[in-house]
Amino acid sequence: MKTLKKSIVEILEDNKGENIALMDVKGKSSVTDLMFIVSGRSTRHVKSIADNLITKLKKNKMKPIGVEGYSSSEWILVDYGDFLVHVMHPETRDFYSLEKLWDESIETDSHTYI
Repeated sequence: MKTLKKSIVEILEDNKGENIALMDVKGKSSVTDLMFIVSGRSTRHVKSIADNLITKLKKNKMKPIGVEGYSSSEWILVDYGDFLVHVMHPETRDFYSLEKLWDESIETDSHTYI
């Protein structure tokens, strides 16, 4: 899993994703173990990040279980079962504050990003 985490972060960085965060939600969620959260500069950039992630992981025989929010591209959720990737427009990310939602001890302004 460590290699997979590193690969996903590299894919997100290669696509100029911003403020990449990785959250371990094992024990807090029955849905997934890990969440990646990344911002894109525009809805087009958000869509591009999600598209490139899906394409590159498919080359490694990994297909998403589901993709939500693709039509509006404000927040695209890519579900791989053991991990989720949230690709978000910065305003949407600020509004929903997922980092703070999943870990109340985090001050969103002081959250450490990868």
